[in-house]
Amino acid sequence: MAIRDIRLFGDAVLNTPATEVAEFGEPLRRLVADMLETMDAAGGVGLAANQVGVLSRVFVFDCQGMRGHIVNPVWRAIGDAEQTGREGCLSVPGITGDVTRFNDVLATGYDSAGRSVAVRGTGLLARCIQHETDHLDGIMFMRRMDQEQRKAAMAGIRAADWWKET
Repeated sequence: MAIRDIRLFGDAVLNTPATEVAEFGEPLRRLVADMLETMDAAGGVGLAANQVGVLSRVFVFDCQGMRGHIVNPVWRAIGDAEQTGREGCLSVPGITGDVTRFNDVLATGYDSAGRSVAVRGTGLLARCIQHETDHLDGIMFMRRMDQEQRKAAMAGIRAADWWKET
């Protein structure tokens, strides 16, 4: 296992939709293990593959007592209930904002061996599933904020010491 570099806002890979995983095996298992180690080292609750520069549809998570990964995730809302809460992102250090998401979701996909998996998430886990799947679609969480919060987030990014405008 290895800790990988987390790509930061401004890196084109974060705005690029990831491709479906077609091959399951040791390279995918190694990627998942590396992503879990990277997420743990960074103190996150979720991490998408494109955040470590890999354009494959896979994310890892560790929240609300559940730890795992989903390959080729698809989610659907269970009911209409929504939650609005603070969100942050390992690819945008120090920036947070309020985002409205569904409160209950069911995510389906595969594990790294190609077996079907289903994960039901409520609260933080539901938020994590939606956030990480957005990453795989090339969507950063700031796009889910209202206009004023998005403006504030972008100002915070421009003022951050990690920001390098290209």
